Amino acid sequence: MSSAATLVVGPSWVGDMVLAQSLFKLLKSREPDVPIDVLAPAWSLPVVARMPEVREGIAAETGHGEFGLGKRRRIGRVLRSRYARAIVLPRSFKSALIPWFARVPVRTGFRGEMRFGLLNDVRPFDAVELDQTIKRFLALGLPGGSALPEPPSPALDVSPENQASLVEQHGLSTNRPVVALLPGAEFGPSKCWPAEHYAALAQRLGGDGYDVWLCGSPKDAPVAGRIAKLVGSAPFLHDICGKTSLADAVDLLALAEQAVANDSGLMHIAAAVGVHVHGLYGPTSPAFVRPLTARADIHFLDLDCSPCRKRVCPLTHHNCLRNIGPEAVHAWVLRRRP
Repeated sequence: MSSAATLVVGPSWVGDMVLAQSLFKLLKSREPDVPIDVLAPAWSLPVVARMPEVREGIAAETGHGEFGLGKRRRIGRVLRSRYARAIVLPRSFKSALIPWFARVPVRTGFRGEMRFGLLNDVRPFDAVELDQTIKRFLALGLPGGSALPEPPSPALDVSPENQASLVEQHGLSTNRPVVALLPGAEFGPSKCWPAEHYAALAQRLGGDGYDVWLCGSPKDAPVAGRIAKLVGSAPFLHDICGKTSLADAVDLLALAEQAVANDSGLMHIAAAVGVHVHGLYGPTSPAFVRPLTARADIHFLDLDCSPCRKRVCPLTHHNCLRNIGPEAVHAWVLRRRP
């Protein structure tokens, strides 16, 4: 392992990890011969593996919110003498521990949570100037005070061999154009467009000659099941939610013409494999984090109560997403039809 390499401590959310590829592209454009390794939660490593800029993905071994001091100390010791620089994307105290335990000579990150000492290249954090997730990532990859460039778009590698295997395994067809519906969101139910809206959209799309694929993790399988039940027996609908790995989702989404998605990790994955994305935003702001692609339509009502950034609607009506009608989204899908 080259001691000139860079270690990036990645974010915990899959969508943010996809956006972080923009940083990796920036680093490679500036120093093409410097290897980049990414320390990340195990669940996001299949996405990291599809980024050609990354040499190695390293499992962080800690879950959401876990301090895990012993785990971090052990990993840090294993990584000693492997890196010249570390870039710590999260702003938490614990996220800076592994590079410190690894004795990485230059440890870059934003000021926050009393990380003086753990970091020795501490950058001031200006939430107004750095008003988007991607700006925050890129700022840490440049010398302090540098002007931010236009962010490079994420672009994940796709496996044609795995695509062919998955199509056969799940009884799918690519003879008709595909719209992928992504009804889940790890953040919480407030981010989710209603199941009945997804079902109404699916029925319209089936009548337009589309196949409709319901995609997501095992956690999303219950809502996908409700959508399938509302649609009823229909040859155009394929519920593969919870039946594929994250790497499989990358490959399957790349076969779709368009995707309709909550603000979620899969939305960003769909965008990063070249699919035209319709992003449904309610409790979160598309101004802060949106797909880094020109092939995206953002559906956001900008109500007085949104974005609230709550996991569950505090007013219980969920109007920020409920009032985005399926007929309106359907019209936009037809507008983007090749």
